[in-house]
Amino acid sequence: MIICGVDEAGRGPLAGNVVAAAVILDPSHPIIGLNDSKKLSETKREYLYQQIITHAKCYAIAEASVAEIDSINILQASLLAMSRAIDKLTIKPDKAMIDGNKIPKSDVVCEAIIGGDALIAEISAASILAKVTRDRQLIELDKEYPQYGFAKHKGYGTKEHLQAIEQHGIIHGIHRTSFAPIKQQLLF
Repeated sequence: MIICGVDEAGRGPLAGNVVAAAVILDPSHPIIGLNDSKKLSETKREYLYQQIITHAKCYAIAEASVAEIDSINILQASLLAMSRAIDKLTIKPDKAMIDGNKIPKSDVVCEAIIGGDALIAEISAASILAKVTRDRQLIELDKEYPQYGFAKHKGYGTKEHLQAIEQHGIIHGIHRTSFAPIKQQLLF
């Protein structure tokens, strides 16, 4: 049976796309050290990212845009990104194991596993690919908008980020206008 693990990164931030990954690992090339991406250092995540894209049997990364997040809500956008990641796999899995308690629409049988990113190697791998990809996007965004500090807070609603929004305003197409702190800023 071919299993893929699926996870997303970026549900909580005030800015940027939500990114999902789907991974089918190769049992003949085990990857040591896989875990929930949030429990790993940035250095370890970068190392494992390279291991995963080199040794996985198959992987895919997809996203849902800020416009989609604002249009259909963050949960639905996360599920959409996951569905896109599963669909992009070049090997069709028999089953997709999804981190969390909701499953995306898919023609592949899906199983939701709460805390799966710390329990199932395939989900851990997907967690790492999604997190590293999204972090890299925010680091690039920081080069374009250095006054917001995206490289540091990765779009989360930190005190520094909220102060930057207050001082410089929101960036349309980057900040999620459906999220309360951004919506509130638009009222002023």
